[in-house]
Amino acid sequence: MALQIKKGRALDSLNLTPLIDVVFLLLIFFLVATRFAQDDRELPVLLPSAASAVPMTTEPTELVVNVDATGQYMILGERMSLDKVESILRRSVADNPINQMVIIRGDRNVAFQAVVSVMDLCNKLKVPSYKISTEAGVGS
Repeated sequence: MALQIKKGRALDSLNLTPLIDVVFLLLIFFLVATRFAQDDRELPVLLPSAASAVPMTTEPTELVVNVDATGQYMILGERMSLDKVESILRRSVADNPINQMVIIRGDRNVAFQAVVSVMDLCNKLKVPSYKISTEAGVGS
């Protein structure tokens, strides 16, 4: 009995379906894992600079309040009045009374009263922690 050996290319017998599945899974993984910070991109705010600013990590309990150059407030992509901001802060503190964090992002050209109003609301509603966001730079 003679053993027959087929002559051909090795790639003819290679099944590429599992490889394509792995590539698609990697693509989905990177799309899901690459979460863009929507809070930072929902409003064009020019942050003031501070010499001692440090990068912050986003936690699931953070609520970002943006104040644009005209003094309008925005949370989660929605423009709102100060009363609406108060109701959202009140609900957030009620849902998470110990770990609720509020990040206040005020445009560098906004009247400071708009930022102070949000800080006042945080104090009034007993927000456990709030921060004013700045970007790293040289202090003047």
